[in-house]
Amino acid sequence: MAHLHTLDEVDVKGKRVLLRVDLNLPMENGRVSDATRIERVLPTIQELSEKGGKVILLAHFGRPKGHRLEQDSLRQILPALEQYLKQTVVFADDCVGRPASMVVDALKDGEIALLENTRFHKEEEQNDAAFVAELAKNGDIFVNDAFSAAHRAHASTEGLAHVLPAFAGRSMQAELEALKQALLNPQRPVIAIVGGAKVSTKLDLLANLVGKTQYLVIAGGMANTFLSAQGVNVGKSLCEYDLAPTARDVLEKAKEANCQIILPIDVVVAKKFEAHTPCNVCSLDKISDDEMVLDVGPKSIAQVDAILRNCKTLVWNGPFGAFELPPFDQGTRLLAQSAAQLTIEGKLRSIAGGGDTVSALSQAGVAEKFSYVSTAGGAFLEWLEGRTLPGVAALEK
Repeated sequence: MAHLHTLDEVDVKGKRVLLRVDLNLPMENGRVSDATRIERVLPTIQELSEKGGKVILLAHFGRPKGHRLEQDSLRQILPALEQYLKQTVVFADDCVGRPASMVVDALKDGEIALLENTRFHKEEEQNDAAFVAELAKNGDIFVNDAFSAAHRAHASTEGLAHVLPAFAGRSMQAELEALKQALLNPQRPVIAIVGGAKVSTKLDLLANLVGKTQYLVIAGGMANTFLSAQGVNVGKSLCEYDLAPTARDVLEKAKEANCQIILPIDVVVAKKFEAHTPCNVCSLDKISDDEMVLDVGPKSIAQVDAILRNCKTLVWNGPFGAFELPPFDQGTRLLAQSAAQLTIEGKLRSIAGGGDTVSALSQAGVAEKFSYVSTAGGAFLEWLEGRTLPGVAALEK
């Protein structure tokens, strides 16, 4: 990996620091319902403030597509932000122009401002050079701490890094270090767990992982496509039958790369996709035409658990079953708890990410026990796929 410029390389005292953060937070009844993303960027905001920087937060919220929409205003994030920072945050009614410059010009060293939603301007997503220049007028330094938006070449995620001295924030730095240890320079053996509904959404991921891991566990609805491609009747299960040749191709490439693909050897089936619906465990040759696979069975759990105990690094993206519906959360929960325990014992480095994965690990009560859990979603997935992330590349120039 190229050299990543970090906050260790810059003196921010008296400087206007444009800090890109991710404040695209879930809301319920006008209040932030999950402040994880605020918690992730607190160290960077506090460090810049304590070192005497004038901290100017840039962020997006929702998908206003260049329109000023009240429901997408960052003003509603302000109370939660001030609560976590334990200090006043000044709000600017726009991210460019006079409303922004008036607020920024009035800041004293160590004070913090939040500028309005960058996506209220269509030029943000276009990475428009003139818009980048307008944003840059309010800063001396650019710091990007929004890894979750680093796969987008937008004005506030990539453009600014080309016109101002640019550095990674502490959350961005931690994320990249965790990912580097997971795939670029891992302790071997490496096991990857890839779940989710569809193979079609994770083809690039699978193709990259077969060349970087010793074990690749295919879970969730994706596993049905692979089982079907090998002649297993998966009944009414979610399955992409048209991708059977692709699945067989992945299996062949894994064999060439000396990567062992792990598929379920027994499953939990039910006739309805409902919580607490009657279900039973069966071997792969006993799945009926009117049944659907909703989780892995105890033999499959034991198989993966045994491999986990033999590995040094785990990369996890996607659940094993329909974890939202008990009792089909058992495979994900038990294996997550096993991985967490191995991590606590110092036997495994565990990196996980993706929306469903974070929810599943939180539900299992182990999210805090993994070595690193990414909240980034799309950027996490694209990094695992081996793609260049524009927001990261711009910090490595």
